[in-house]
Amino acid sequence: MPEVTYARYEGAAAARLLGAFLPAYAEVYAEPPYGEGPRDVAEFAEHFRAHVRRSGFRLVPARDGDDGRRTFAVIELAVRQAWRRRGIAAALHARLLDGLDVERVTLTVRSEPEAGPARAAYAAWGYRKAGVSRPWDGAPLYDCMLRERSP
Repeated sequence: MPEVTYARYEGAAAARLLGAFLPAYAEVYAEPPYGEGPRDVAEFAEHFRAHVRRSGFRLVPARDGDDGRRTFAVIELAVRQAWRRRGIAAALHARLLDGLDVERVTLTVRSEPEAGPARAAYAAWGYRKAGVSRPWDGAPLYDCMLRERSP
């Protein structure tokens, strides 16, 4: 059994961890007797963002040795227009992932047709669409893409 570690976070440090533990929250509270779904999870996240600003708020997650190291998220990958179609994005992507010891890589791309070239590049690099997200109120839709890593 992996070793479990505990750490305490307060304020802004705790706020930054919402995305890390929200999937666990969703899993636990989907079970009976709660039966919570996506709307409930979104409501919890909203309440968490309010509570974390209160004085004295603490978050103590329990993690195993592998937690947080199985997935790598590409947040931004951008190439200036004059440099596109030269393999630069592919080279940046390859160097970014080089040596990573993770099970999967995720990224998001806008859903509009104009994002088609980026979406096509990601597909050519082994990503597949895994879902759709709207990361914040009023945000456009994004396609969530996933790439499994070879062992």
